[in-house]
Amino acid sequence: MYDFNHLQQETDEIISNLLADGSDPDALYIIEHHIAHHDFDKLEKLVVDIFKLGYEISEAEEIEEEGKLIFVCDIVSEIELKAELIQAQQKELLPLIEKAGAIYEGWGTYFEDPNSDEDEYGEDGEFFDEEDEFDDENR
Repeated sequence: MYDFNHLQQETDEIISNLLADGSDPDALYIIEHHIAHHDFDKLEKLVVDIFKLGYEISEAEEIEEEGKLIFVCDIVSEIELKAELIQAQQKELLPLIEKAGAIYEGWGTYFEDPNSDEDEYGEDGEFFDEEDEFDDENR
């Protein structure tokens, strides 16, 4: 069971640090919830369920951690940088992550320069290219 008070403190700290560094408070932010699982098939089933909720999913990567293989990916959305929105996502995602036996490794985002005409992902602001989505549909 995840400690939502601890998660809330982490979220408040991340947001506070970004804004203190000058990140744009009015921008939309790419939020990446990091998840991991030791079983690729279980991770795949989990991300399909999460995709059905309207989230984008990054491609899973295989890494070695303490001599064991682990599969990691990100659950991605684009929202305002507001703690209540991120916490609502966590409350929606964490029961599914727990049920699947996966590990929630927190969330992250990127600095948004208030003086830039482009965002972290170029002029169109899309995290995933339409071409990538097409490739995924044809697999």
